[in-house]
Amino acid sequence: EVQLVESGGGLVQAGGSLRLSCVTSGFTFSVTRMRWVRQAPGKGLEWVSTISGGDGRTAYAESVKGRFTISRDNAKNTLYLQMNSLKPEDTGVYYCTKDQDYGPPKRGQGTQVTVSS
Repeated sequence: EVQLVESGGGLVQAGGSLRLSCVTSGFTFSVTRMRWVRQAPGKGLEWVSTISGGDGRTAYAESVKGRFTISRDNAKNTLYLQMNSLKPEDTGVYYCTKDQDYGPPKRGQGTQVTVSS
């Protein structure tokens, strides 16, 4: 069974940093493309960043480019999101996701990030 468990969220002042983690199991993590998405209060899901399996190529939403860094540790089956220079508009629940052959992407329970101004 695929499992994704996010952690690392919290309350931080604007300009601060957080590092999110997503521990995975139930699939071959090293070759799997992974994403971070977020959901602000009262809004839909927003894509944040993607990292490919294999060569580890990355992509970022314009809103986080230059501030966030996605990475992975294949030995630990863990995905990370380093978030620097946080802004109040970064507030939301952050999820790591994995595409599935059928149905919507699999995601974990999420971790809450709150940035105060």
